[in-house]
Amino acid sequence: MFGANITRDEAAVRSRQLEVTSYEVLVDLTGRRPGGEPLASPDTTFVSTTTVHFRSIGCVANANLIAEEVIDADLDGAPLRPEAFDGEHLTLELAEGDHTLTVTAVMRFSRTGEGLHRFIDPADDRTYLYSQFEVADARRMYATFEQPDLKAPFRLTVVAPASWTVLSNAPAVAPTPADEGFAVWDFAPTQPISTYITALCAGEFHTVTDTHTRNDGSTIPLSIHVRASLAEHLDAERIFETTQRGFAVFEDHFGLSYPFDDYAQIFVPEFNFGAMENAGCVTFRDEYIFRSRQTRASYESRDNTILHEMAHMWFGDLVTMKWWDDLWLNESFAEWASHFAQAEIRAQFDDRADPWATFSNSRKTWAYRQDQLPSTHPIDADMYDLEAVELNFDGITYAKGASALRQLVAFVGVEDFLAGVRAYFAEHAYGNTELPDLLAHLEAASGRDLSFFTSQWLQTAGVNTLAAEWELGDDGAFTRFGIRQTASEQWPTLRQHRVAVGCYDLVDGALVRTDRVECDIDGPFTEVPELVGRPRPALLLLNDDDLTYAKIRLDATSLATLVEHVHALDDELARALCWGATWDLTRDGEMAVADYVDLVLRGVGVESDLTAVSALLGQARLAIDYYAPREQRRALADRFQVGVAQLMLAAEPGSDHQLALVRALALAINDAVGAEVLQAWLNGEEVPEGLAVDTDLRWRLLTELARVGAIGEAEIAAEAQRDKTATGAEKAAGARSALADADAKAEAWAAATQRDTPNETHFQICSQFWQLDQDELLAPYAERYLDVVAAIAEQRDGWDKRSTTIRQHVLGLLFPRPLADRAFLDRLDAFLAARELPDAVRRLVLERRDDAERALRNQEGAPTPQGAQSEQPAE
Repeated sequence: MFGANITRDEAAVRSRQLEVTSYEVLVDLTGRRPGGEPLASPDTTFVSTTTVHFRSIGCVANANLIAEEVIDADLDGAPLRPEAFDGEHLTLELAEGDHTLTVTAVMRFSRTGEGLHRFIDPADDRTYLYSQFEVADARRMYATFEQPDLKAPFRLTVVAPASWTVLSNAPAVAPTPADEGFAVWDFAPTQPISTYITALCAGEFHTVTDTHTRNDGSTIPLSIHVRASLAEHLDAERIFETTQRGFAVFEDHFGLSYPFDDYAQIFVPEFNFGAMENAGCVTFRDEYIFRSRQTRASYESRDNTILHEMAHMWFGDLVTMKWWDDLWLNESFAEWASHFAQAEIRAQFDDRADPWATFSNSRKTWAYRQDQLPSTHPIDADMYDLEAVELNFDGITYAKGASALRQLVAFVGVEDFLAGVRAYFAEHAYGNTELPDLLAHLEAASGRDLSFFTSQWLQTAGVNTLAAEWELGDDGAFTRFGIRQTASEQWPTLRQHRVAVGCYDLVDGALVRTDRVECDIDGPFTEVPELVGRPRPALLLLNDDDLTYAKIRLDATSLATLVEHVHALDDELARALCWGATWDLTRDGEMAVADYVDLVLRGVGVESDLTAVSALLGQARLAIDYYAPREQRRALADRFQVGVAQLMLAAEPGSDHQLALVRALALAINDAVGAEVLQAWLNGEEVPEGLAVDTDLRWRLLTELARVGAIGEAEIAAEAQRDKTATGAEKAAGARSALADADAKAEAWAAATQRDTPNETHFQICSQFWQLDQDELLAPYAERYLDVVAAIAEQRDGWDKRSTTIRQHVLGLLFPRPLADRAFLDRLDAFLAARELPDAVRRLVLERRDDAERALRNQEGAPTPQGAQSEQPAE
């Protein structure tokens, strides 16, 4: 499935064959061939020339290149035969010693966010380019030895229109004028870096600059770059503030000044991810430049992303994994470090939401779901080739891995953890490592044997469940207390956990922690004698402070207390754990959807973590739509709509809560009355006090009106005319896909499955296509989904040339979830049984099938089966 695959074994062989000395890359963006004649298609292709200096043993080795045409290629001054290039590789016959490879090729611009992406801004017709090379797409811009452990200094020269800004990993340089309105940017060589974090960004960016003084006293430039059409929305002051504070935290705790020579942050369009940690040249999706009113949670999420990428400058860019087996460690460390930094900044500067509560409310929820899918895998996954790597950018690699690191911090202590990290950076700067290199330093710093950590936490899959067991005396105090640990039959590992047990009682109307015990647990049952003799609290909370990664079960008294008094629970992190526990109970069919909805409506209006507010409202709606018995769904949906409307009316005008509740109300409407309210707001009528019906909110309202059939193409076209931006065009495509109209559905399906649609537009179409209560319109597309799965698997109908991202959109987002009843699942099972599918295709389809199966079990009130989702004692 992965085009131009590279295996771990191939990379290991090449590591023994070669040592790369340097790269010199010239990227010509003038639309001309080396002799000056125009390219046949200058809007879709460009020319690059690569010179690689390296040494080798006597061998036959491959260089990586994905090009439209190789114009010229020579090794040590001798031309390579044309057959040396097979469309993916240049085969090199090497004698022992030093070599120089020079390749000039015509390359293709990307429209799917992989390689060198080219974008024309519809707001002003300006051109923007940016690179995205992880996992292995630098070879789409220049000839490479494409693997993380063949690091080398990288020197980039770019020829481009003189009016452009051009950025790379080295500090910005002044261009030298060339002919016909072009100029040349000649960047200094970088420190040794991996190919996947090399970078090129170019276009007519709006730029804001600042400086940072490192711990060693030296000063480096800082810059922020956005498209010209977004300049008015750039809040550079906050971004620089987060950047400066992040550098202070990391340089202090990592013991090493920022290791590169400048720090550019570029916000780019049609980006597939949140951001990318190119060394000194970080790219972000430009949806992070907010053009409309956002809640505090959106800004805090962006801050976290900024800090995540900054942490990678040390962990990932300075010290890099040898191969993608340690992708989890690369991403998990940055995930942990970003929340650690936010906590440090919060303690020093402000009263923003507790970042660990936010982590629990969002990232860990992602991890728990992923870990209960049939595709779950150990954190330390077997990354045998690039296809396996692409599949594992998931909740296990990021959020479960970060949770495991947080547990490791709890075991060794934060100071010893950071001491080990400092020693690790000092020893391995600009090199490549594997997990044991880090663990050795952590063991040395803490004096603890961490061999169990690898075997229990990293090399096994599945999530444990913790529940309290006790006996009470006549005085209501514990005479015996212990923690029962269970695991699924499929993944039966019982782990060693460092946990806290919190006791919460009502004091002056607030539900507050009155006692806390921290201990290690191991095996199926662990006695906790420290709690013997203490009174049984109103709310008993296992894993208090969220030290470990495990599902927790609330006893009947604690659950009743929570349902009645969740709004009085005074600690954000404790609430996050309770929200997570009740969502787990609901997903597992152990808490009625109606009770969960009531709990959310009671607590969400006073929840201070705005990430939790949005997550809870979305989860409640998901539970209503997919987990409630079918005969109850409409009544519950009506109850939820009324409840959200009441909370919205009671919210402080202009507050974050008001905006979050308005968004949830738009998603909750299911009848003409609700549609009339949204339409009135669009028309500027009866708008709640303090609510700004701005551009982003207008698109949200319009899309929901399209879903219920209250508007049509004319209204969408008028809004697109009003918002003549790239985002406006993307949102319009999503709204058209949501329309309750047969012609609109046919057009959306064709754009998603038959045409080369740009990646962000493709995402909007796919994510809005399936809607509840459109069964008659959508019924034919359930079978068509199976047809396109087969086409992707067989790489026909153009699917051999479409990107991984586009395939993942189709396989995941176009699964017919609203129509996935027992009959469809039977049809799907027969389809899967009848053909051999590539692992990447089968995995994504089975994940969606598992979601559908869970929904049906909940609707039917069936017991949890003995399998991947069951919790049974494991000895």
